This record gives sequence, C-alpha cells and structure tokens, in this order.
Amino acid sequence: MILSKRITAMQESPIRKLVPFAQAAKAQGKKVYHLNIGQPDIETPSSFMEAVKNFDEKVLSYALSQGSPELIDGIRQYYAKHGMNFENDEILITNGGSEAILFAIIAIADPGDEILVPEPFYTNYNGFSSAVNVNVSPITCKAEDGFHLPSKKAIEEVINTKTKAILLSNPGNPTGVVYTKEEIQMLAQLAKEYNLFIIADEVYREFVYDGLEFTSFGEIKEIEDRVIIVDSISKRYSACGARIGSIASKNKELMKQILKLCQGRLCVPTLEQVGAVELYKTSDTYFNAVNQEYDKRRKIVYEALQTMPGVLCKKPTGAFYVVAKLPVDDAEKFVVWLLSEFDVNGETVMMAPAEGFYATPGLGKDEARIAYILNEDDLTKAMEILKIALEKYPNKTI
Repeated sequence: MILSKRITAMQESPIRKLVPFAQAAKAQGKKVYHLNIGQPDIETPSSFMEAVKNFDEKVLSYALSQGSPELIDGIRQYYAKHGMNFENDEILITNGGSEAILFAIIAIADPGDEILVPEPFYTNYNGFSSAVNVNVSPITCKAEDGFHLPSKKAIEEVINTKTKAILLSNPGNPTGVVYTKEEIQMLAQLAKEYNLFIIADEVYREFVYDGLEFTSFGEIKEIEDRVIIVDSISKRYSACGARIGSIASKNKELMKQILKLCQGRLCVPTLEQVGAVELYKTSDTYFNAVNQEYDKRRKIVYEALQTMPGVLCKKPTGAFYVVAKLPVDDAEKFVVWLLSEFDVNGETVMMAPAEGFYATPGLGKDEARIAYILNEDDLTKAMEILKIALEKYPNKTI
C-alpha cells in the first residue's frame, strides 16, 4: 500500500525518537537522567485534581467546541492582568498548545505558502507545517549571539510573495532566549510592512530571569488584527498531561474561521477544562516560587557547562532549556552512545539532539538541547556525568 507523501516526509520528533534507546538502557539496569524533554517535576497545583475529583455530573457530556465559558473567562482574566483585553469570542480552547499552532497554520496559509521561523525552533512547528503542505522558511540564529534575531534586513531577505506569517516562541524553546522589546517591535514592523500574521507561542511567559522584561505581541495595539497568541497550561502550571491550550486573537474573522476547525474535532475534554478553570485562579506566589526554582536549576546547568572544555553556550534567560554546542562529531550519535555504551556507576544522561530543531540542512549537528527540569541534586549529578562522558566519548572533536 502507498502512504501519503505528507506523512512520509514528516520528520520524527528529535525529542522522542530516541526513547527506545532510553528504555533499553533502563532494561539493562541503568538510571537515566532525562534532560531531553520539557516535562517539569514541579507539582501541579492541587486545585486541578480537587476540581476533577469534585466533578459531580451524572453524564460526562461534550463541552462546547469553542471551550467552556468558565475557562474562557478565566483566561480572559489572566490576560487582563497582563494588560491584554480579549472578548469571549476572541479566545478558543484547544487540545494543548500543539493544536493551537496547527489550527493557526491551517487558517492563515495554503499549500505551498511559507511561514518564517527563527531557528532553532520547537520541532513540531516543522511537523505541523509539513503535514498541511506549508513550508517553514528559517531565520537562522546563532549560539554565539545567544540565539537573538538577526537584523531586519537579514529577515527581509527571506520574505517573498508566499510568506504568510512569522511563527516564534518567546521565551524560546529550545534556546531559552527572551527576545528584547526592540526585537518584538522589529517583527511587528515587518508584519505591518509585508502584511504578515504573527503566531506568538508564549507558553513560557512566566519563566524569565535576570530581571528581564517579557514583551508580548498582544501588547502592541497597532498589530492586534494580525497577532495570534498560542498558550497552554502545560508548562505554566506543570500540567502537561491535561492537554489544555488556547488561541487568542483580536481578529474576529480569523477566530470565526478557526472555530470551524474546533467544531470539526468536536471539543476539548470536559474534565480537563474543569480542572484548568481552577488553575487560572492560581496565586502569583506560585509563579514566584516556581520561577526561583528554575532559576537555581538554570545556574547549575549553565555553570557546569562552562567548566566543560569545548562546550559553547550563552546563558539562557527564559523558559527552562539551553542549547549547547558540544565537542562531538554528531550530537545524535553522542546521545545514542550515552544510552547504549556509557555509564558512570550505572547512571547516564539523555538529551535532545538539536539538528531536528533546525530547517537548514547541516545546522545543529553538534548541538543538544538540555531541559533543566530535574531537582538540584539530580541536575548536579547529571552534569557531572555529562562532563565525564564528553571526556570519554571516542569521537570528540577536541
């Protein structure tokens, strides 16, 4: 039987495709420190579980396609605290931020169109785009520059008549970059000049360090008709398994059209929405404590990387990731070696090879994303193991 070109051309997840090697390592009795996936170990606020336990309807019914009114209202209040005012019909609930990204791409781009994305980027941007025959056009950012954006002129050089939008995460996954207000304004100006949408993936907005200021595209009045904000409870409230995301936009015609997609998949799970309503009532003290915890972990990882010969990375300032250049021939081969052939007293580490986070062939081959989502003791141990591994790896480049 012949499968579609869409599915065969779609890349595997660079984050998840090496999981079988980790499973095999564990079957051999190894302990694996997982630095490969953004699964926080922070406790989910208990209000989510309590709301689900207290759900007392006799029938578990379909929810509204656009999402429960209570959850939409909770998200409206959340944005209002951040200076953004949305009406009820300007927010849609989705099955995680992933569905929000997919729906946004479907709504604004036709097959053969292009979307600009700063690379390295969240790998599913490429997966979702290719699944609907939309092409990712990369804006290459460099580790040496802390993965900040290149000049406006450099970005203009990759814009053409097929370009429909700029898609980016801020703070950045996988890089941990926090774009400056000037960078955000530059992209806003490009959106106006070239009639582009901006799909702003802002799921890590609470995770900003070193006293930096986070600037949302939703704060820029003059482009509000072309901004699509993608959001999620997964990382903000450490509720990845709930799969609750959202799309917010002041462009009512766009939202009316995306609602068709929401109707087509019927609804987002009812119980998860019940729990999410309570999450959006969480006190700011929760975020303060979580932010401080991630900041400590960030420093452990960054400072450890600075002691490893041949490793290059700038200090990440947001989210809970860092991309590091490693002194290895191939980061994916290195990760497989870590899991298959290496251990320190029965322990090893797993990271995400970064090549799959790029659209430009050949880039990221010697880079890996590290997610600092483990507790301080485990992170310290994992960094010690990584340092030894880099010294012993047979195909190191220094």
